[in-house]
Amino acid sequence: MSEYLILGIILVAVLWYFNRDRIKNRFYPDKPKNLTIDQKFNSDKREREKEIDRLLGKMGKNGINDLSARDRKRLDELSNH
Repeated sequence: MSEYLILGIILVAVLWYFNRDRIKNRFYPDKPKNLTIDQKFNSDKREREKEIDRLLGKMGKNGINDLSARDRKRLDELSNH
């Protein structure tokens, strides 16, 4: 009986160790951070660049013809921003 208790404790400890970040985020979620104007600008710029990169990657070898009309419009908006 004591072998099962020890095995159970070890199993719980291992599961807790590998899921500690998930457990922490469930009970203590990250609070939104107050960003300065510069940090907000840089964050927005990085997000725009990521979306542009995603759209350009989607174009692939065939050029702009691979993009839908919605994607073309979005790429035009992001490039003019």
